[in-house]
Amino acid sequence: QVHLVESGGGLVQAGGSLELSCAGSGRAFSNYTMGWFRQAPGKAREFVAAISRSGGTTDYTTSVKGRFTISRDNSENTLSLQMNSLQPADTAVYFCAADRSGLGIRRRTYEYYFWGQGTQVTVSS
Repeated sequence: QVHLVESGGGLVQAGGSLELSCAGSGRAFSNYTMGWFRQAPGKAREFVAAISRSGGTTDYTTSVKGRFTISRDNSENTLSLQMNSLQPADTAVYFCAADRSGLGIRRRTYEYYFWGQGTQVTVSS
């Protein structure tokens, strides 16, 4: 299994930037498709972005395309999410997650088996 720990959340003004990191430990990090999800108060957890095991393929939800960039460093067992042009609607707890299926990039929360504890991102207007 893999243990995931997120960091990098915080409070930022609208239009600002933050970079989230997710450190993985345990079994080979490169064996997992990795994803970022978020959950706002009173809402369901939703897909934000995902990256293939090699890092060569990425996927984003429409609302963050062109603003967020997902990346990974398998040599360091880390996953990152660079978030630019942040908006109040981006306020949520952000989670990294690992998919062990080997079936490529997927978007549904139930398709990811391992989860971090989450990091809060708050964007003020």
